[in-house]
Amino acid sequence: MNISTETDRDLWDRACAGERSAFGDLFDRHARAVHNFLFRRTGSWADAEDLTSAVFLHAWRIRAEVVLFQDSALPWLLGVARNMAANSGRALLRYRALQARLPLPPAAPDHADEVAARLDDERAMASVLCAVAALPERDREVLELCVWSGLSQEAAAAALGVAVGTVKSRLHRARARLRDLVAALPPPAGDPAATNRPSSCVKDVSR
Repeated sequence: MNISTETDRDLWDRACAGERSAFGDLFDRHARAVHNFLFRRTGSWADAEDLTSAVFLHAWRIRAEVVLFQDSALPWLLGVARNMAANSGRALLRYRALQARLPLPPAAPDHADEVAARLDDERAMASVLCAVAALPERDREVLELCVWSGLSQEAAAAALGVAVGTVKSRLHRARARLRDLVAALPPPAGDPAATNRPSSCVKDVSR
């Protein structure tokens, strides 16, 4: 069956029945969104990658207990990612301890250009996070879910466990405060070429 015709509910039901391929399809469908959310929370590619793996490992382990929102797994996955990011130290320790017990994969070539690009992304994200971090945690979470992750306000409410009206008021307040913070955001030190990248990212969020 073509997975493009299957809802997350269909795939999740198959995964609950033990079909690993169905869970793999869910991973392929949502891993990028989960990873991007975690990168914006941590500012680190490596931590985001490990936490993404930890989110899906947790999802597989408790798949029979998961309640999807309107047949979508993404709000639940981002809710788990949010909690893991908030407790990233413990979550990463648990995941990396498990990873250390597994056989090592074959060594991959070191792609220097890709590594350099990731470092540039981390520097740019650090400047964005500097502005966003000035917001209260509750307002910041709504921005991350609704603006960066693309969830509807209803789905964000499900991920956070709050009312839709609460999400709306937090989002309005966060955007208003972020507009004031954008002007005060300093450029990255020693990186003139990156000056416009972080501010443009923040401006997208504040609109």
